[in-house]
Amino acid sequence: VQLQASGGGLVQAGDSLRLSCAASGRTPSTMGWFRQAPGKEREFVAGINLSGVRKDYLDSVKGRFTISRVNAANTVYLQMNSLKAEDTAVYYCAGKPQPGISTSTSSYYYWGQGTQVTVSS
Repeated sequence: VQLQASGGGLVQAGDSLRLSCAASGRTPSTMGWFRQAPGKEREFVAGINLSGVRKDYLDSVKGRFTISRVNAANTVYLQMNSLKAEDTAVYYCAGKPQPGISTSTSSYYYWGQGTQVTVSS
């Protein structure tokens, strides 16, 4: 499975962006979005199970970000609203075949190439 992330860009604080992650084959059971800011470790942002019913979020993005998936289109989305300067990072989508959302990067087998999100204050 290959993952392709897109949708990043340069926006102002308070703006919105929607990231997309397209899978080359069947989308893995569990999908997640991670981000990595310069000089920091990669961190979990959001995760979603196969049915889309179960979701998990980093505390600092709860209420602002929404993860969703369209399995028929092999695509996962991250809607980001009310963006803040501290959201600036490279965002990566990731997937794993096992059920169960994990916040650990080591749990995910498949990774996209990353898309840059820059929020100016």
